[in-house]
Amino acid sequence: MKIALSQLNFIIGDIKGNVQKMILAIQAAIQNKADLIIFSELSICGYSPKDLLDQEGFMDAIDQGIDLLKEWSHHIFIIIGAPKYQQSKQKKKLNTALVLHKGKIIHCVEKTLLPTYDIFDEDRYFESGSNLHIIPINQYKIALTICEDIWNVQPNLEIYNQTPLKHLITFNPDFIINISASPFSYTKETLRLNVLQNNVTQYKKPFIYVNAVGANTGVIFDGQSLALNPDNHMVLRLKSFQEDQQYLYFKKGQFETDETQPINLNKLSTTQIFDPKFNIQHIFEALVLGIKDYFAKMGFSKAILGASGGIDSAVCQALAVSALGKDNVLAVLMPSEFSSPESVQDAIMLSQNLGNRYKIVPINTLYNTFLSALEPHFENLPFGIAEENLQSRIRGNILMALANKFNTILLNTSNKSELATGYGTLYGDMAGGLSVIGDCFKQQVYALAQFINDMSSATIPENILLKAPSAELKPNQKDSDSLPEYPILDAILYYYIDQRMSVKQISNKGYDTALAVKTLELVNRQEYKRQQFCPILRISSKSFGEGRRMPIVARYNF
Repeated sequence: MKIALSQLNFIIGDIKGNVQKMILAIQAAIQNKADLIIFSELSICGYSPKDLLDQEGFMDAIDQGIDLLKEWSHHIFIIIGAPKYQQSKQKKKLNTALVLHKGKIIHCVEKTLLPTYDIFDEDRYFESGSNLHIIPINQYKIALTICEDIWNVQPNLEIYNQTPLKHLITFNPDFIINISASPFSYTKETLRLNVLQNNVTQYKKPFIYVNAVGANTGVIFDGQSLALNPDNHMVLRLKSFQEDQQYLYFKKGQFETDETQPINLNKLSTTQIFDPKFNIQHIFEALVLGIKDYFAKMGFSKAILGASGGIDSAVCQALAVSALGKDNVLAVLMPSEFSSPESVQDAIMLSQNLGNRYKIVPINTLYNTFLSALEPHFENLPFGIAEENLQSRIRGNILMALANKFNTILLNTSNKSELATGYGTLYGDMAGGLSVIGDCFKQQVYALAQFINDMSSATIPENILLKAPSAELKPNQKDSDSLPEYPILDAILYYYIDQRMSVKQISNKGYDTALAVKTLELVNRQEYKRQQFCPILRISSKSFGEGRRMPIVARYNF
Protein backbone atom coordinates (compact mmCIF):
# COMPACT_ATOMS: atom_id res chain seq x y z
CA MET A 1 0.00 0.00 0.00
CA LYS A 2 1.31 3.45 -0.93
CA ILE A 3 0.61 6.21 1.60
CA ALA A 4 0.86 10.01 1.27
CA LEU A 5 1.67 12.10 4.33
CA SER A 6 0.39 15.62 3.71
CA GLN A 7 1.36 18.44 6.10
CA LEU A 8 -0.35 21.64 4.98
CA ASN A 9 -0.65 25.18 6.29
CA PHE A 10 -4.34 25.80 6.96
CA ILE A 11 -6.16 29.02 7.84
CA ILE A 12 -8.56 28.80 10.77
CA GLY A 13 -12.15 29.09 9.59
CA ASP A 14 -11.32 29.17 5.87
CA ILE A 15 -13.17 25.96 5.09
CA LYS A 16 -13.33 26.55 1.33
CA GLY A 17 -9.66 27.52 1.09
CA ASN A 18 -8.54 24.61 3.24
CA VAL A 19 -10.61 22.13 1.24
CA GLN A 20 -9.22 23.43 -2.06
CA LYS A 21 -5.70 23.05 -0.71
CA MET A 22 -6.51 19.49 0.38
CA ILE A 23 -7.99 18.67 -3.04
CA LEU A 24 -4.76 19.76 -4.75
CA ALA A 25 -2.83 17.48 -2.39
CA ILE A 26 -5.25 14.63 -3.10
CA GLN A 27 -4.85 15.12 -6.85
CA ALA A 28 -1.07 14.92 -6.47
CA ALA A 29 -1.43 11.76 -4.38
CA ILE A 30 -3.69 10.16 -6.99
CA GLN A 31 -1.19 11.02 -9.75
CA ASN A 32 1.47 9.34 -7.63
CA LYS A 33 -0.76 6.25 -7.38
CA ALA A 34 -1.17 6.49 -3.60
CA ASP A 35 -3.83 4.35 -1.94
CA LEU A 36 -4.21 6.56 1.14
CA ILE A 37 -3.59 10.22 1.98
CA ILE A 38 -3.44 11.49 5.57
CA PHE A 39 -4.00 15.07 6.76
CA SER A 40 -3.50 16.61 10.22
CA GLU A 41 -5.85 17.14 13.16
CA LEU A 42 -8.83 19.46 12.47
CA SER A 43 -7.38 19.98 9.02
CA ILE A 44 -10.65 21.06 7.45
CA CYS A 45 -11.05 24.08 9.74
CA GLY A 46 -7.57 24.68 11.16
CA TYR A 47 -6.46 24.30 14.78
CA SER A 48 -7.96 25.61 16.93
CA PRO A 49 -11.21 27.25 15.81
CA LYS A 50 -12.14 28.02 19.44
CA ASP A 51 -15.50 29.83 19.69
CA LEU A 52 -16.02 29.58 15.94
CA LEU A 53 -17.30 26.14 16.87
CA ASP A 54 -20.27 27.88 18.49
CA GLN A 55 -21.05 30.08 15.48
CA GLU A 56 -24.14 29.30 13.45
CA GLY A 57 -23.21 28.06 10.02
CA PHE A 58 -19.69 26.95 10.94
CA MET A 59 -20.54 23.27 11.26
CA ASP A 60 -22.72 23.49 8.14
CA ALA A 61 -19.74 24.87 6.20
CA ILE A 62 -17.62 21.98 7.49
CA ASP A 63 -20.22 19.46 6.31
CA GLN A 64 -20.21 21.11 2.88
CA GLY A 65 -16.43 20.90 2.78
CA ILE A 66 -16.51 17.22 3.70
CA ASP A 67 -19.01 16.62 0.89
CA LEU A 68 -16.53 18.14 -1.60
CA LEU A 69 -13.75 15.89 -0.32
CA LYS A 70 -16.00 12.84 -0.53
CA GLU A 71 -16.13 13.24 -4.31
CA TRP A 72 -12.37 12.63 -4.49
CA SER A 73 -12.54 9.57 -2.27
CA HIS A 74 -13.72 7.44 -5.19
CA HIS A 75 -10.06 7.35 -6.23
CA ILE A 76 -8.25 7.09 -2.87
CA PHE A 77 -8.75 6.60 0.88
CA ILE A 78 -8.66 9.99 2.66
CA ILE A 79 -8.10 10.66 6.36
CA ILE A 80 -8.99 14.17 7.55
CA GLY A 81 -9.46 15.86 10.91
CA ALA A 82 -12.83 17.55 11.53
CA PRO A 83 -15.18 18.53 14.35
CA LYS A 84 -18.44 16.57 14.27
CA TYR A 85 -21.68 16.80 16.20
CA GLN A 86 -22.68 14.05 18.53
CA GLN A 87 -26.09 12.61 17.75
CA SER A 88 -27.76 15.60 19.41
CA LYS A 89 -26.80 19.06 18.14
CA GLN A 90 -27.44 20.41 21.62
CA LYS A 91 -24.38 18.64 22.98
CA LYS A 92 -20.70 19.48 22.62
CA LYS A 93 -18.92 18.35 19.53
CA LEU A 94 -16.33 15.65 18.97
CA ASN A 95 -12.81 16.08 17.64
CA THR A 96 -12.66 13.36 15.02
CA ALA A 97 -10.61 11.66 12.35
CA LEU A 98 -12.77 10.76 9.36
CA VAL A 99 -11.96 8.09 6.79
CA LEU A 100 -13.51 8.88 3.39
CA HIS A 101 -13.87 6.32 0.61
CA LYS A 102 -16.18 5.75 -2.34
CA GLY A 103 -18.01 9.00 -1.67
CA LYS A 104 -18.82 8.25 1.95
CA ILE A 105 -17.55 8.62 5.49
CA ILE A 106 -16.76 4.98 6.16
CA HIS A 107 -15.21 5.44 9.62
CA CYS A 108 -15.22 8.08 12.36
CA VAL A 109 -12.65 7.95 15.16
CA GLU A 110 -13.19 10.20 18.18
CA LYS A 111 -10.43 11.88 20.16
CA THR A 112 -10.46 10.45 23.66
CA LEU A 113 -7.89 12.46 25.62
CA LEU A 114 -8.65 16.20 25.55
CA PRO A 115 -5.74 18.45 26.60
CA THR A 116 -6.61 21.20 29.05
CA TYR A 117 -3.14 22.49 29.96
CA ASP A 118 -1.15 25.48 28.70
CA ILE A 119 -2.77 26.86 25.50
CA PHE A 120 -5.19 23.94 25.18
CA ASP A 121 -8.81 24.23 26.21
CA GLU A 122 -10.44 21.36 24.34
CA ASP A 123 -12.94 20.28 26.96
CA ARG A 124 -14.58 23.71 26.55
CA TYR A 125 -15.65 22.65 23.05
CA PHE A 126 -15.41 18.87 22.76
CA GLU A 127 -16.69 15.78 24.52
CA SER A 128 -14.23 12.99 25.16
CA GLY A 129 -14.81 10.25 22.60
CA SER A 130 -15.37 6.60 23.37
CA ASN A 131 -15.58 5.06 19.91
CA LEU A 132 -12.37 3.02 19.84
CA HIS A 133 -12.04 0.57 16.99
CA ILE A 134 -9.64 -0.64 14.34
CA ILE A 135 -9.94 0.84 10.84
CA PRO A 136 -9.70 -1.59 7.91
CA ILE A 137 -8.14 -0.12 4.76
CA ASN A 138 -7.62 -2.56 1.94
CA GLN A 139 -6.38 -5.72 3.64
CA TYR A 140 -4.75 -3.89 6.56
CA LYS A 141 -5.90 -3.12 10.08
CA ILE A 142 -5.01 0.39 11.28
CA ALA A 143 -5.08 1.92 14.75
CA LEU A 144 -6.10 5.53 14.03
CA THR A 145 -5.52 8.05 16.85
CA ILE A 146 -5.67 11.82 17.30
CA CYS A 147 -2.82 13.85 18.82
CA GLU A 148 -3.11 13.58 22.62
CA ASP A 149 -4.34 9.99 22.40
CA ILE A 150 -0.71 8.82 22.21
CA TRP A 151 0.63 11.16 24.92
CA ASN A 152 0.96 9.16 28.08
CA VAL A 153 3.82 11.11 29.62
CA GLN A 154 2.17 14.34 30.76
CA PRO A 155 2.76 15.04 34.48
CA ASN A 156 -0.10 15.42 36.96
CA LEU A 157 -2.68 13.92 34.59
CA GLU A 158 -3.66 10.50 35.88
CA ILE A 159 -5.95 9.79 32.91
CA TYR A 160 -2.92 9.69 30.65
CA ASN A 161 -1.71 6.52 32.32
CA GLN A 162 -4.30 4.80 30.14
CA THR A 163 -4.16 5.72 26.46
CA PRO A 164 -6.49 4.50 23.70
CA LEU A 165 -3.58 2.66 22.13
CA LYS A 166 -3.50 0.24 25.05
CA HIS A 167 -6.97 -0.83 23.98
CA LEU A 168 -6.46 -0.66 20.22
CA ILE A 169 -3.28 -2.70 20.32
CA THR A 170 -5.23 -5.70 21.60
CA PHE A 171 -6.70 -5.99 18.07
CA ASN A 172 -3.19 -6.44 16.65
CA PRO A 173 -3.21 -3.61 14.07
CA ASP A 174 -0.73 -3.67 11.21
CA PHE A 175 0.35 -0.09 11.94
CA ILE A 176 -0.58 3.04 13.89
CA ILE A 177 -1.54 6.48 12.54
CA ASN A 178 -1.67 9.63 14.63
CA ILE A 179 -3.01 12.88 13.18
CA SER A 180 -1.89 15.84 15.22
CA ALA A 181 -1.80 19.59 15.79
CA SER A 182 1.21 19.74 18.08
CA PRO A 183 2.58 23.30 18.49
CA PHE A 184 6.27 24.08 18.35
CA SER A 185 8.25 24.65 21.53
CA TYR A 186 12.02 24.80 21.48
CA THR A 187 12.14 22.41 24.45
CA LYS A 188 9.35 20.08 23.25
CA GLU A 189 10.88 18.50 20.15
CA THR A 190 12.84 15.95 22.19
CA LEU A 191 9.79 15.13 24.30
CA ARG A 192 7.60 14.65 21.23
CA LEU A 193 10.10 12.35 19.54
CA ASN A 194 10.49 10.41 22.78
CA VAL A 195 6.72 9.94 22.98
CA LEU A 196 6.56 8.60 19.42
CA GLN A 197 9.53 6.30 19.94
CA ASN A 198 8.20 5.07 23.29
CA ASN A 199 4.94 4.07 21.61
CA VAL A 200 6.84 2.17 18.93
CA THR A 201 9.06 0.49 21.53
CA GLN A 202 6.07 -0.48 23.67
CA TYR A 203 3.79 -1.76 20.92
CA LYS A 204 6.32 -2.95 18.30
CA LYS A 205 4.24 -1.50 15.48
CA PRO A 206 5.10 0.82 12.57
CA PHE A 207 3.97 4.37 13.28
CA ILE A 208 2.87 7.31 11.09
CA TYR A 209 2.65 10.78 12.61
CA VAL A 210 1.14 13.65 10.57
CA ASN A 211 1.45 17.06 12.21
CA ALA A 212 0.10 20.50 11.32
CA VAL A 213 2.38 23.22 9.99
CA GLY A 214 1.98 27.01 9.95
CA ALA A 215 1.25 29.79 12.41
CA ASN A 216 -2.16 30.75 13.75
CA THR A 217 -1.63 34.04 15.60
CA GLY A 218 0.78 33.12 18.41
CA VAL A 219 0.72 29.35 18.04
CA ILE A 220 3.26 27.96 15.58
CA PHE A 221 3.17 24.42 14.20
CA ASP A 222 6.47 23.02 12.96
CA GLY A 223 5.31 20.04 10.89
CA GLN A 224 8.08 17.43 11.01
CA SER A 225 5.63 14.64 10.25
CA LEU A 226 7.38 11.27 10.23
CA ALA A 227 7.20 7.50 9.96
CA LEU A 228 8.92 4.98 12.23
CA ASN A 229 9.40 1.25 11.77
CA PRO A 230 9.06 -1.28 14.62
CA ASP A 231 12.82 -1.09 15.24
CA ASN A 232 12.39 2.70 15.77
CA HIS A 233 14.26 3.47 12.57
CA MET A 234 12.91 6.65 11.01
CA VAL A 235 12.15 6.01 7.35
CA LEU A 236 10.55 9.36 6.50
CA ARG A 237 10.46 12.86 7.93
CA LEU A 238 8.78 15.85 6.35
CA LYS A 239 10.21 19.38 6.39
CA SER A 240 10.32 21.71 9.38
CA PHE A 241 8.13 24.84 9.25
CA GLN A 242 7.15 24.21 5.62
CA GLU A 243 4.33 22.56 3.73
CA ASP A 244 5.36 19.15 2.47
CA GLN A 245 3.91 15.96 1.03
CA GLN A 246 5.87 12.74 0.83
CA TYR A 247 5.16 9.07 0.19
CA LEU A 248 6.00 5.70 1.64
CA TYR A 249 5.01 2.07 1.14
CA PHE A 250 3.75 -0.45 3.66
CA LYS A 251 5.17 -3.88 2.81
CA LYS A 252 5.65 -7.00 4.90
CA GLY A 253 5.04 -5.34 8.23
CA GLN A 254 7.15 -2.21 7.77
CA PHE A 255 7.45 1.06 5.88
CA GLU A 256 9.72 1.63 2.93
CA THR A 257 10.51 4.64 0.77
CA ASP A 258 12.27 5.22 -2.51
CA GLU A 259 15.14 6.75 -0.55
CA THR A 260 17.95 4.43 0.46
CA GLN A 261 19.81 6.81 2.81
CA PRO A 262 18.98 6.36 6.52
CA ILE A 263 17.52 9.43 8.22
CA ASN A 264 19.55 11.09 10.96
CA LEU A 265 17.24 11.70 13.90
CA ASN A 266 19.20 14.80 15.03
CA LYS A 267 17.85 14.06 18.46
CA LEU A 268 18.11 17.07 20.74
CA SER A 269 19.61 16.63 24.16
CA THR A 270 17.41 17.29 27.16
CA THR A 271 18.49 19.55 29.99
CA GLN A 272 16.89 21.39 32.89
CA ILE A 273 19.60 24.06 32.73
CA PHE A 274 18.72 27.28 30.94
CA ASP A 275 20.74 27.41 27.71
CA PRO A 276 19.95 30.47 25.54
CA LYS A 277 21.55 28.86 22.47
CA PHE A 278 19.48 25.68 22.71
CA ASN A 279 17.68 24.88 19.41
CA ILE A 280 18.28 28.44 18.19
CA GLN A 281 17.91 27.58 14.49
CA HIS A 282 14.40 26.26 14.97
CA ILE A 283 13.52 29.28 17.12
CA PHE A 284 14.63 31.49 14.22
CA GLU A 285 12.62 29.45 11.70
CA ALA A 286 9.55 29.48 13.96
CA LEU A 287 9.62 33.26 14.38
CA VAL A 288 10.06 33.85 10.65
CA LEU A 289 7.10 31.57 9.90
CA GLY A 290 5.09 33.23 12.67
CA ILE A 291 5.58 36.69 11.17
CA LYS A 292 4.98 35.50 7.61
CA ASP A 293 1.72 33.70 8.40
CA TYR A 294 0.37 36.41 10.70
CA PHE A 295 0.67 38.95 7.89
CA ALA A 296 -0.48 36.68 5.06
CA LYS A 297 -3.50 35.27 6.91
CA MET A 298 -4.52 38.74 8.12
CA GLY A 299 -4.23 40.19 4.61
CA PHE A 300 -1.31 42.52 5.37
CA SER A 301 2.05 42.69 3.62
CA LYS A 302 4.03 45.53 5.23
CA ALA A 303 5.49 46.01 8.70
CA ILE A 304 6.77 48.97 10.65
CA LEU A 305 8.87 48.98 13.82
CA GLY A 306 10.80 51.37 16.00
CA ALA A 307 14.56 51.05 15.54
CA SER A 308 16.53 52.12 18.61
CA GLY A 309 19.95 50.81 17.71
CA GLY A 310 19.53 48.17 20.44
CA ILE A 311 19.65 44.39 20.24
CA ASP A 312 15.88 43.76 20.51
CA SER A 313 14.76 46.00 17.67
CA ALA A 314 17.71 44.83 15.56
CA VAL A 315 16.75 41.17 15.85
CA CYS A 316 13.06 41.94 15.21
CA GLN A 317 14.01 43.94 12.12
CA ALA A 318 16.20 41.14 10.75
CA LEU A 319 13.44 38.57 11.38
CA ALA A 320 10.85 40.80 9.68
CA VAL A 321 13.04 41.24 6.61
CA SER A 322 13.58 37.46 6.45
CA ALA A 323 9.82 36.89 6.69
CA LEU A 324 8.40 39.71 4.56
CA GLY A 325 11.24 40.92 2.35
CA LYS A 326 13.28 44.10 2.64
CA ASP A 327 10.83 46.20 0.61
CA ASN A 328 8.02 45.48 3.08
CA VAL A 329 9.76 46.59 6.28
CA LEU A 330 10.05 50.20 7.47
CA ALA A 331 12.29 51.04 10.42
CA VAL A 332 11.61 54.32 12.20
CA LEU A 333 14.39 55.97 14.21
CA MET A 334 13.07 58.38 16.84
CA PRO A 335 16.06 59.84 18.68
CA SER A 336 15.69 62.08 21.71
CA GLU A 337 18.24 64.16 23.60
CA PHE A 338 19.14 60.99 25.54
CA SER A 339 19.82 58.88 22.43
CA SER A 340 23.51 58.36 21.82
CA PRO A 341 24.90 59.18 18.35
CA GLU A 342 26.29 55.64 18.26
CA SER A 343 22.82 54.12 18.64
CA VAL A 344 21.48 56.20 15.77
CA GLN A 345 24.40 55.19 13.56
CA ASP A 346 23.99 51.54 14.54
CA ALA A 347 20.30 51.65 13.57
CA ILE A 348 21.09 53.30 10.22
CA MET A 349 23.84 50.76 9.50
CA LEU A 350 21.47 47.87 10.27
CA SER A 351 18.89 49.14 7.77
CA GLN A 352 21.62 49.62 5.18
CA ASN A 353 22.85 46.07 5.77
CA LEU A 354 19.33 44.64 5.49
CA GLY A 355 18.33 46.89 2.60
CA ASN A 356 15.04 48.00 4.14
CA ARG A 357 13.72 51.58 4.18
CA TYR A 358 14.13 53.73 7.25
CA LYS A 359 12.93 57.14 8.47
CA ILE A 360 14.35 59.44 11.12
CA VAL A 361 11.71 61.26 13.16
CA PRO A 362 13.36 63.14 16.07
CA ILE A 363 11.08 63.52 19.09
CA ASN A 364 12.85 66.42 20.87
CA THR A 365 10.32 69.07 19.83
CA LEU A 366 7.31 66.90 20.69
CA TYR A 367 8.86 65.88 24.00
CA ASN A 368 9.57 69.47 25.04
CA THR A 369 6.06 70.52 24.01
CA PHE A 370 4.60 67.82 26.27
CA LEU A 371 6.89 68.80 29.12
CA SER A 372 5.88 72.45 28.80
CA ALA A 373 2.19 71.55 28.81
CA LEU A 374 2.61 69.27 31.83
CA GLU A 375 4.98 71.45 33.83
CA PRO A 376 2.22 73.30 35.75
CA HIS A 377 0.68 69.94 36.71
CA PHE A 378 3.87 68.07 37.69
CA GLU A 379 4.15 70.34 40.76
CA ASN A 380 7.94 70.77 40.53
CA LEU A 381 8.57 67.11 41.29
CA PRO A 382 11.97 65.84 40.11
CA PHE A 383 12.58 64.11 36.76
CA GLY A 384 11.51 60.48 36.98
CA ILE A 385 9.56 57.62 35.46
CA ALA A 386 6.81 59.90 34.13
CA GLU A 387 9.27 61.84 31.97
CA GLU A 388 11.00 58.65 30.84
CA ASN A 389 7.75 56.96 29.85
CA LEU A 390 6.54 60.09 28.10
CA GLN A 391 9.28 59.61 25.49
CA SER A 392 8.23 56.03 24.95
CA ARG A 393 4.58 56.99 24.54
CA ILE A 394 5.44 59.70 22.02
CA ARG A 395 7.31 57.08 20.01
CA GLY A 396 4.35 54.71 20.28
CA ASN A 397 2.02 57.40 18.93
CA ILE A 398 4.32 58.15 16.00
CA LEU A 399 4.61 54.48 15.10
CA MET A 400 0.86 53.87 15.35
CA ALA A 401 0.13 56.97 13.26
CA LEU A 402 2.47 55.76 10.51
CA ALA A 403 1.03 52.25 10.74
CA ASN A 404 -2.51 53.62 10.32
CA LYS A 405 -1.54 55.95 7.51
CA PHE A 406 0.17 53.31 5.39
CA ASN A 407 -1.92 50.25 6.35
CA THR A 408 0.91 48.39 8.03
CA ILE A 409 1.22 46.35 11.22
CA LEU A 410 3.44 47.61 14.02
CA LEU A 411 5.84 44.96 15.25
CA ASN A 412 6.51 45.10 18.97
CA THR A 413 10.13 44.58 20.01
CA SER A 414 9.82 43.80 23.75
CA ASN A 415 11.49 40.59 24.94
CA LYS A 416 10.27 38.06 27.51
CA SER A 417 12.64 39.30 30.24
CA GLU A 418 11.18 42.80 29.93
CA LEU A 419 7.59 41.58 29.83
CA ALA A 420 8.21 39.39 32.87
CA THR A 421 9.61 42.18 35.01
CA GLY A 422 7.44 45.02 33.70
CA TYR A 423 10.41 46.79 32.14
CA GLY A 424 8.29 48.45 29.48
CA THR A 425 5.81 51.29 29.01
CA LEU A 426 2.12 50.68 28.49
CA TYR A 427 0.90 52.46 25.33
CA GLY A 428 4.55 53.21 24.50
CA ASP A 429 7.13 50.56 23.68
CA MET A 430 4.51 47.93 24.56
CA ALA A 431 2.34 49.05 21.62
CA GLY A 432 2.03 46.83 18.57
CA GLY A 433 -0.02 44.42 16.53
CA LEU A 434 2.33 41.47 16.99
CA SER A 435 5.06 40.69 19.49
CA VAL A 436 7.97 39.11 17.65
CA ILE A 437 10.33 38.19 20.52
CA GLY A 438 7.97 38.40 23.49
CA ASP A 439 8.63 34.72 24.22
CA CYS A 440 12.43 35.04 23.96
CA PHE A 441 14.50 35.85 27.03
CA LYS A 442 17.16 38.55 26.57
CA GLN A 443 19.98 36.02 26.30
CA GLN A 444 18.04 34.17 23.59
CA VAL A 445 17.76 37.47 21.69
CA TYR A 446 21.54 37.73 21.72
CA ALA A 447 21.79 34.11 20.57
CA LEU A 448 19.39 34.89 17.72
CA ALA A 449 21.50 37.88 16.73
CA GLN A 450 24.61 35.72 16.61
CA PHE A 451 22.78 33.08 14.58
CA ILE A 452 21.57 35.73 12.12
CA ASN A 453 25.11 37.06 11.74
CA ASP A 454 26.57 33.57 11.29
CA MET A 455 23.94 32.90 8.64
CA SER A 456 24.26 36.17 6.74
CA SER A 457 27.73 37.64 7.26
CA ALA A 458 27.45 40.06 10.17
CA THR A 459 24.12 41.68 9.29
CA ILE A 460 23.72 43.10 12.79
CA PRO A 461 26.49 45.62 13.56
CA GLU A 462 28.98 44.36 16.12
CA ASN A 463 28.47 47.40 18.34
CA ILE A 464 24.81 46.41 18.85
CA LEU A 465 25.95 43.04 20.18
CA LEU A 466 28.68 44.46 22.42
CA LYS A 467 27.20 47.57 24.05
CA ALA A 468 25.37 47.44 27.38
CA PRO A 469 21.57 47.30 26.97
CA SER A 470 19.85 50.62 27.65
CA ALA A 471 16.42 52.17 27.15
CA GLU A 472 18.17 55.55 26.72
CA LEU A 473 15.41 57.48 28.45
CA LYS A 474 17.70 59.39 30.80
CA PRO A 475 21.42 60.17 30.96
CA ASN A 476 23.79 57.18 31.21
CA GLN A 477 20.90 54.75 31.71
CA LYS A 478 21.58 50.99 31.70
CA ASP A 479 19.11 48.10 32.06
CA SER A 480 21.29 46.81 34.91
CA ASP A 481 20.37 49.93 36.94
CA SER A 482 16.87 48.49 37.36
CA LEU A 483 17.30 44.76 36.76
CA PRO A 484 19.75 42.01 37.73
CA GLU A 485 22.31 41.14 35.07
CA TYR A 486 20.50 39.28 32.28
CA PRO A 487 22.34 35.93 32.55
CA ILE A 488 21.14 35.64 36.16
CA LEU A 489 17.73 37.22 35.59
CA ASP A 490 16.92 35.05 32.57
CA ALA A 491 17.80 31.84 34.39
CA ILE A 492 15.59 32.73 37.37
CA LEU A 493 12.75 33.71 35.03
CA TYR A 494 13.14 30.50 33.03
CA TYR A 495 12.93 28.33 36.12
CA TYR A 496 9.96 30.26 37.52
CA ILE A 497 7.88 30.85 34.36
CA ASP A 498 8.80 27.99 32.03
CA GLN A 499 9.62 25.31 34.60
CA ARG A 500 7.12 26.54 37.27
CA MET A 501 9.69 26.18 40.06
CA SER A 502 9.29 27.66 43.54
CA VAL A 503 11.66 30.05 45.28
CA LYS A 504 13.07 27.10 47.23
CA GLN A 505 13.72 25.09 44.08
CA ILE A 506 15.38 28.07 42.38
CA SER A 507 17.54 28.68 45.44
CA ASN A 508 18.56 25.02 45.42
CA LYS A 509 19.97 25.62 41.95
CA GLY A 510 22.44 28.07 43.45
CA TYR A 511 20.65 31.41 43.07
CA ASP A 512 20.41 33.93 45.88
CA THR A 513 17.11 33.50 47.70
CA ALA A 514 16.56 37.23 48.24
CA LEU A 515 17.19 37.91 44.55
CA ALA A 516 14.81 35.13 43.56
CA VAL A 517 12.10 36.55 45.83
CA LYS A 518 12.61 40.06 44.45
CA THR A 519 12.46 38.78 40.86
CA LEU A 520 9.27 36.83 41.47
CA GLU A 521 7.69 39.91 43.06
CA LEU A 522 8.53 41.88 39.91
CA VAL A 523 6.89 39.21 37.74
CA ASN A 524 3.77 38.88 39.85
CA ARG A 525 3.12 42.65 40.05
CA GLN A 526 3.17 43.15 36.28
CA GLU A 527 0.27 40.95 35.24
CA TYR A 528 -1.94 43.99 34.55
CA LYS A 529 0.55 45.14 31.91
CA ARG A 530 0.87 41.77 30.21
CA GLN A 531 -2.88 41.31 29.94
CA GLN A 532 -3.02 44.50 27.83
CA PHE A 533 -0.23 43.32 25.53
CA CYS A 534 -0.47 42.26 21.89
CA PRO A 535 -0.34 38.63 20.62
CA ILE A 536 3.04 36.94 21.17
CA LEU A 537 4.72 34.43 18.86
CA ARG A 538 5.00 31.38 21.13
CA ILE A 539 8.26 29.42 20.97
CA SER A 540 8.44 28.03 24.52
CA SER A 541 6.39 25.65 26.60
CA LYS A 542 5.05 28.54 28.70
CA SER A 543 4.54 31.82 26.90
CA PHE A 544 2.76 34.84 28.29
CA GLY A 545 -0.78 35.06 26.96
CA GLU A 546 -3.50 32.44 26.84
CA GLY A 547 -1.10 29.69 27.91
CA ARG A 548 -0.37 31.38 31.25
CA ARG A 549 -3.52 32.54 33.00
CA MET A 550 -2.69 34.37 36.21
CA PRO A 551 -4.88 36.65 38.34
CA ILE A 552 -4.22 40.38 38.05
CA VAL A 553 -5.24 41.25 41.59
CA ALA A 554 -3.61 38.72 43.90
CA ARG A 555 -0.88 38.46 46.51
CA TYR A 556 1.47 35.51 46.23
CA ASN A 557 5.17 34.80 46.19
CA PHE A 558 6.16 31.16 46.13
